[in-house]
Amino acid sequence: MDMKKHGLSIGINRIENVFFVTLKATGTLTHQDYLVITPMLEGALSQVDQPQVSLFLDATELDGWDLHAAWDDLKLGLNHKSEFERVAIWGNKGWQEWAAKVGSWFIAGEIKYFEDQDDALKWLRY
Repeated sequence: MDMKKHGLSIGINRIENVFFVTLKATGTLTHQDYLVITPMLEGALSQVDQPQVSLFLDATELDGWDLHAAWDDLKLGLNHKSEFERVAIWGNKGWQEWAAKVGSWFIAGEIKYFEDQDDALKWLRY
């Protein structure tokens, strides 16, 4: 039996005294994934005292989005565009770097793509 795992997990982490939201995306994301994760992400963002937060996205196991999920992702970015100071995307697929560049059009903060996790985390610290 070949089961395909997909979804998003969310957390809040800290490096030294810098807090950031973490997302891990797995498989091909669906609209149902966003119905679950959006309230969680909004809840996590509401708990952060700083008006702007950093986000670390582990996209190393991300295969993409279905059409409705891509629309959900765009809406989520637009709804919170001014709240993200830095978004570090750690990935391993060429299209992810392109997606990071497109995503930068929709949020006020910086988005940067990394193929090395340590480099991504170091960038979030500053």
